[in-house]
Amino acid sequence: MTTPPIMRDERTVATENASYRWAYLVLSFGLLVSTAYRAFVRHDSAWDLLALVILGGAVATFYQGRGRVLSQRWAVASGVAALLALVIAVVLVLVRR
Repeated sequence: MTTPPIMRDERTVATENASYRWAYLVLSFGLLVSTAYRAFVRHDSAWDLLALVILGGAVATFYQGRGRVLSQRWAVASGVAALLALVIAVVLVLVRR
């Protein structure tokens, strides 16, 4: 007995893509929280987890860049976020000394 094919329309694709977005956000921020916990509470090295967070963002950015879907607004927001992250990292390094 064969099952009938599942009909896929725009709503199905949009719902799938939204679910992937939520899963990516949960995974990325979960790794980020786990990294912060390991670094600040347990005083362990957490570069492996932080590398996973950064690599995940880089892969998504690369894929979207190849598809030419990134806007100038995105570039400005990313630049500001990177600059803010750099300032926070410098402050944390200076405070720990």
